[in-house]
Formats: sequence, structure tokens, C-alpha cells
Amino acid sequence: MIGAAFRSLIYLMTLSLLGLCASTVNAAPSALLIDNNFDQLEQFQMSYFVDKSGDMPISQVQNQRFTDSSNSINLGAEAKTTWAKIALKNTSDTPITLYLHNSYAYYNRAIELNEVVNGQVTRTRLLDMDIKDTQESMYQGTAVFDITLAPQQVTTLYLKNLAYIYQVFSLELYSQDASKRVLINQNNDITLIVGMILALIIYNFFLFLSSRLKEHLFYACYLVSGGFWIALSYGLFASFFDVFGSITLKWNIALGTMPICLLIFMINIFETRTKYPTEHKALLTVIAILATNSIYGLFDIIKALEYASTLAFIVLSISLCVTISMFVRKHPLALLFLIGHSLFITFSVLAVLFYQGRIGFSYISSHGVGIGILLESLVLSLIIANRIRALETLKASQAELQLLASTDPLTKLLNRRSFALEANQLLRQDKQIRHPLSLAILDIDFFKNINDTYGHGLGDRVIVRVADVLRQQCRHQDIVARYGGEEFVILMPNTSIEKAHVLAERIRKVLENATIHVDQQQLVNFTLSVGIAEVDPTTADLQAAIEQADKALYKAKNNGRNQSQLFVG
Repeated sequence: MIGAAFRSLIYLMTLSLLGLCASTVNAAPSALLIDNNFDQLEQFQMSYFVDKSGDMPISQVQNQRFTDSSNSINLGAEAKTTWAKIALKNTSDTPITLYLHNSYAYYNRAIELNEVVNGQVTRTRLLDMDIKDTQESMYQGTAVFDITLAPQQVTTLYLKNLAYIYQVFSLELYSQDASKRVLINQNNDITLIVGMILALIIYNFFLFLSSRLKEHLFYACYLVSGGFWIALSYGLFASFFDVFGSITLKWNIALGTMPICLLIFMINIFETRTKYPTEHKALLTVIAILATNSIYGLFDIIKALEYASTLAFIVLSISLCVTISMFVRKHPLALLFLIGHSLFITFSVLAVLFYQGRIGFSYISSHGVGIGILLESLVLSLIIANRIRALETLKASQAELQLLASTDPLTKLLNRRSFALEANQLLRQDKQIRHPLSLAILDIDFFKNINDTYGHGLGDRVIVRVADVLRQQCRHQDIVARYGGEEFVILMPNTSIEKAHVLAERIRKVLENATIHVDQQQLVNFTLSVGIAEVDPTTADLQAAIEQADKALYKAKNNGRNQSQLFVG
């Protein structure tokens, strides 16, 4: 008996609980109270009904069971025709005009607004995004409907939203002044995001033009497609250019080019073609799938965009796996790319779940792809900066190696080989304009005795001193080199043999008075012998001029050293 009574009690409690839950879910929200002080309602309760038939008349819709919700709705791809129901009561004794905003109007195919009083439709407005004559309620991508509430009367709004793919809309109520303020300031955030991306696009295009490095071009293309899709998807094109409807639907094909450009960028910076064949094949496979879907979108854009959600998960998964593989392989750019791509993946997954109606309506979820693109773009710009620094370091190293290869390590003057290259280039130029050129060979007198007496360390100091004096005394256009052990050479453009003799004498006299400290008490002096020859302007034969200057040098040596001699043919 007690058991039967207990079971009956449980049964009754269960029925009561179910009845309570049902009444809570299905009960229509009470009417929103509007008075003369009304300014705005951006968050309120309403209800919605999904018309699976797609063509239910308003008379039949009024008798359907609506589901309570907030004023912002995302219901996925299975709710292409959805009715929103809002009850408004004017509690004042005068008429009140307010404005209903649908800020996602550009995202829909058509919107129909019915005003119902006491079960009778008093006013109906149709907004079709492809019919110009119906678009008087569109303002910068937002549908704005004026509604006049009679005193002490309840008006129920039935708003029909026809979506192309995913059902997303957000409704707000404003006074006239508040409506104007909101419309003026709308899309400031998207404008800022697109502006930042545009700056990165311009910067990377200029980098590509100056460096011809493909990663700048691929990254700029990724930013172009991403920025275009953000401007399209979040209403910037609708706001600035009144572009919406089936035209913008077709332009959504740009969504496929964005990941393609990103994957090509990955192939380039990670050099997968030559270094990581497995990862390279995976990225190429995904690119082929995306390209196929984009081509298919030219024929059936709606179906292609429905496939895009599934493809997004595939692309994100494979690109993440490749990035992790690069990180495990200790690729120097993998960590930054992993951080940026993880941010993009996180926000993109939120966006996909949002459009599918699996998570609630919020700014982050509704703008997930745009936020993800911006954050990834900023992090990828660090990769670009890292690459630029690495290339500059490499160029500096190459320049240093080239300098080492072309200069004498002790004196930092040109070596014999580099002197010949630069001198011959200069001779080819001067041969055309017939400027006089002179060449001088300088040799340190008794240098072997200096090395033998004081050691090679002091001998090196003598050579360095000669090199320093040559740098100080020679002109900027003169080509100066260490030609051999203790031998130096100067090629003087636009210089007659007499002027070359003046320069040689000045150098010789400076070094004649120079001293090198052996220790605190002992000093060493040294001198130079110089041979000078003029280069024949008709032949510009460098070797012949060197041989002539060498003969003049031997003459200076034989005449007692510490002097300059001219070659006389």
C-alpha cells in the first residue's frame, strides 16, 4: 500500500514538473512596456518560430507555438525561414514612434514585418534584398522599421527572416534620436579591423616589390582575401556601398581563397616542397579540396558554403598538424606560426559553431572569424619581421664574407685580386672618356731587416701604419690595395703622372717621419720607395702600367731608396 502510494506521488510530481517546464518554455514573453521616456532596448526577451514549410501565411503563424529567446538569434542552416515575435505595449496616453533595427539584415535574403493589433494585421512591409523598390527600410546594411504605438495599446510584431544559409539576426528597439546615434556609429569596430589589415596589405606589397620575396606576396594575398571577407561578412560593404542580397552571397566565394593563400604561405615559409615532402603533400591536398569547392561554388554557392563548415574543420586540423610537425622539427618560425594559427583556429571554431547554432549569440562568437584573422595576421606579421631580420643578418654575413674575400685581413685594404677587378672596371670606363690615369707601386725599404731584427709583430705594425697613411692621404676615388707582403699599389683616376708624383712624395715624407715604438725606450723608423707610371689611355692596359711602375720602383731602390721615381719610356 505504502509502495503504491509512493509511486503515485512520484508520478504526480513528475507530471507537475513536466507541466511546469513546458509552460516555462512555451509561455510567450510578456509585452515590453514603452512610455514617453523610452530611449532604447538592446537586450530583451522575445520568441521565435521556425517555419519549415517556408511559406506559412501570417494568419497561420499567429497560431503557432513560439519558443522564448533573447533578441539575438543564431539557429544554423535548418531554420532558413524564422519568425520573431515581439509584443509592445504603449503605457502612455500619447502615440509613441520607435524604430526596430535588424543589424544583420544584409545577411538575409528577405525580411517581412507584420504589425498585429487584436489579432488583425494593421501594417505589412516587405524588404527583399534583390528588389530595389522594397529597400526603403535599408540603411547602411541595417533594416530600420518605424513603428507607431497607439496609446494604451498592445502591438505585436511578427518579423519574418528568410536566410540564404545560416539563420542569424539581432533585433533592437530605439527612439528616433537613439536610432540615429546607433546608425552613425555602427561598424566602427569592423572598419578598424579592415583598416589595420589594409595597412598590413600595403606594407607587404611594398616589401614584395622591394625584395621580390614570395612570402610577402602570399601573405598580402591572404590579407586581401581575409580583409575582403570580413568587410563582406560583417556588413562593411553593405554599410558603405549598399551591397547586399544575392550579389554578396556570390562574393562569399572569397572565403575559399583565404585558406588557400594561407596554406601557400605556409608552404613557402616552411619550405615544405624541398624539406618536408609529407607535410607538403598534405597541404597540397587541402588546397586542391578548397579549390574544388570554390569552383563548385560558381555553380551552387549555397551548397558550397554549407560544405565550407566541414571543410573549415578539415583545413584547420591539417594546418594545425603541419604546424605542430614543424614545431617538433624545431623549425625557427614554427612557434610564432603555431601561436598565431592557434588563435585563428580557436576563434574560427567558435564562429563555425555559432553559425551552426550550436553555441549562443555573443560578439566574440558572431565575429570569431574576423577576430581570428586579425590576431593571426598580427602574429604572422611578426614572422615576416623575423624573416626580414634573418635575411638582413644573412645579407650582412654575406657582405662580411665578401669583404673578407676582397680585402687584406691585416690592413683592411683591397687585396691583389680585388684591386685587379676594380682597376679594370675603372679603366674600361675611363677608356671611353680618355681621362689620364696614373699608377704607383710603394715598397717598404729593408722590410726583411725589420722582421728579422724586431720580429713579425712589429713588422705587421709597420704595414698597418703604411696602410693608415695611405687611407689618410689618398683621395676617395683612388683605388688602394696591399699588393704583396710589404708592397702597396695606388691607381689614381683623372691624374697625370706629375700629380701622382706629388701625392707619392707627400705619402713618402709622412712615413719618413713616422716612428714605431718597440718599447718605452726604443723607436723604429722606416722609409718607402715608390715607382710611378701613367696608364696608356688608348689601351688601358693595367698589367703594362704595373710593369712600368715596377721598373720605376727598381730604379728608386737602385738609386738609394726612400724616393719616388717616374717611368720614362
